[in-house]
Amino acid sequence: MELNSNLSQRAIEDYKLVQKSIQGDENAYAELMKRYYDSLYYLLLRMTNNKTDAEDLTIEAFTKAFKNIHSYTPTYAFSTWLFKIATNNCIDFLRRKNTNVTSLNDFPDSERSPEDVISSDTLDPEELLIREQKQLIISYFMEKLKPHYRMLIELRFFKELSYEEIAKIMNIPIGTVKSQLFRAKEFLYYLISKSKYKI
Repeated sequence: MELNSNLSQRAIEDYKLVQKSIQGDENAYAELMKRYYDSLYYLLLRMTNNKTDAEDLTIEAFTKAFKNIHSYTPTYAFSTWLFKIATNNCIDFLRRKNTNVTSLNDFPDSERSPEDVISSDTLDPEELLIREQKQLIISYFMEKLKPHYRMLIELRFFKELSYEEIAKIMNIPIGTVKSQLFRAKEFLYYLISKSKYKI
């Protein structure tokens, strides 16, 4: 099968590991799991805010991925395909739990956004500490978002995925990704601005 010419070197390496996995190479399975376990776990932890649930869902995601690994095609990176399986599974899980979340429609738009806070890069130790504190505050308020919007912010600003990758993972048009991400950021900023916390 022809590889997508836009795939990164790491994605090409992943594809080779997938091919070995299909042939029954257990070391290839282990390497793929080693590469993505932590990042997948922390994504799911942010979505569920529960370590046990995140661990269970991480294992479920890998189990589903490896069970259906024959269906993976290198149109997108293996990581994108894996994250789509994981996030869809997590959203279904959260719906089953009937998680209480706040609707975006209950709050007005604001003219500002926390994007610069979420995506800022710092190297100074003191600034790094401040950034981590800000991210903790942001994570706290992210829990009040619907899983769908929480995932958008997580994928874009914490995982730094492109709009195209997010659209593939969430199975929605790129335009929808952009508009819903804007609404999610505005609502998140609104919640933070009304709180006692300052970022």
